[in-house]
Amino acid sequence: MSRERGVYFGPRLRRLRRELGITQAEMASDLAISPSYVALMERNTRPVTAEMLLRIARTYRLALDDLAPDDRDDHQARLGAVLRDPIFADCDVDPLEATDVVANFPGIADALLRLHAAYRASESVLADHRAGEGGSEDAATRDPSVEARAFIAAHRNHFARLDAACEALAGEIGEGGIGADRIERRLAERHNIRVRALPASVMIDSARRFDRHHDQLLIDDTLDAPSRAFQLAIQLAYLECDADIADAMAGAALSSDNARALVRRALASYAAAAILMPYGAFAEAADKARYDIDVLARRFGTSFEQSAHRLTTLQRPGREGVPFFFVRIDPAGNVSKRLDGAGFPFARHGGSCPLWSIHDAFRDAGRIVTQWLELPDGQRFFSIARTVTSGGGTYGAPRMTRAIALCCAHDHAAKLVYADGENAEPTPIGVTCRLCQRPACIARAAPPIGRTLLADDYRRSTAPFTMSEG
Repeated sequence: MSRERGVYFGPRLRRLRRELGITQAEMASDLAISPSYVALMERNTRPVTAEMLLRIARTYRLALDDLAPDDRDDHQARLGAVLRDPIFADCDVDPLEATDVVANFPGIADALLRLHAAYRASESVLADHRAGEGGSEDAATRDPSVEARAFIAAHRNHFARLDAACEALAGEIGEGGIGADRIERRLAERHNIRVRALPASVMIDSARRFDRHHDQLLIDDTLDAPSRAFQLAIQLAYLECDADIADAMAGAALSSDNARALVRRALASYAAAAILMPYGAFAEAADKARYDIDVLARRFGTSFEQSAHRLTTLQRPGREGVPFFFVRIDPAGNVSKRLDGAGFPFARHGGSCPLWSIHDAFRDAGRIVTQWLELPDGQRFFSIARTVTSGGGTYGAPRMTRAIALCCAHDHAAKLVYADGENAEPTPIGVTCRLCQRPACIARAAPPIGRTLLADDYRRSTAPFTMSEG
């Protein structure tokens, strides 16, 4: 009696479940199977049969092509990238051997990928400790910003149910994208809340303040149109999407009230963007405009940064956009926002590589700077960088200029209008000097971990540090 054959695509199934925002138990209930069987499929201990693939596709209304891309290719590419790590430089691993491991022993391949990820995480912790940033990791000393960022990253900056709820809300208010006027009308008709624009001197350092006692929403009258609409949308999200925000936070292992407050604020901002730029309309417009951010900003009445940020959230199963990495820095290199949907290994410690053109954006404010990047392991990315400003609004008011960058893997760059005619050689960069093994980099600020420095009694190299080859 022949057994029904299946395929192993545990990581893809796990990603699908997380994108849908459901637990293993909920998926098991949807598919009429046991939670343990879902767990076995996600761990690649059990194959996913053709009948189960069809059941998943019908249950979640997905096309089979979207549901089951060849995860073997994904694992093979990831394992190949791992084996290009400098730590394996003296290991003679034939590419065919890696292919055989992925094809015949998917569990072992997954274990190797997890082990390498743990090694890189430990290496990062060591780098933090060497930089004087280490310390106790108990609940009292955890950085709430790091926790909040980790929570968003774990969901790949996409919250399916919250996004769908906001899209439905936007549809009730207006078709294809809404502005401040429609939100203001919604607040008045549904919640009996009046919006008042007041001078900054009256607002006392507040852009938005909800006066519950008088049922009025007070807005700084110096805000530009995109900022005003965004603040109105945030208040609407708190009023009508509060349950969806709470649901998105359910089960989050956050150690402090500060971390929970930061996550709640991030989800409210996510909801506001989803109201102003509804998923379906925004994703369609992004495709048509080939991700021209200025075009999208004008189409939806949003700012350049708001539109760029929204592009990082387009991860809906079956309707994914280009996966982007997003970062925002100030002129000193401090990172104030970071979102990763493209697998860009930007370390949480230290500053970004000085060879990355995001730093050049400050020299020509408002102009988009593009660049091809190559990491030490051979991965290539395409980068878009530009300055954005906040504050101001009145003469003499403080204004802050920051630079933001969007990066995508080279495979997706052709979908971007910015990559047309960009055929320059990629710039070799590192995640951070402590983790970059390129010995001849003249921009290096610190020696890499695990390398022995050579004395310069008889020879001084052009690079800041000379390292042994062993």
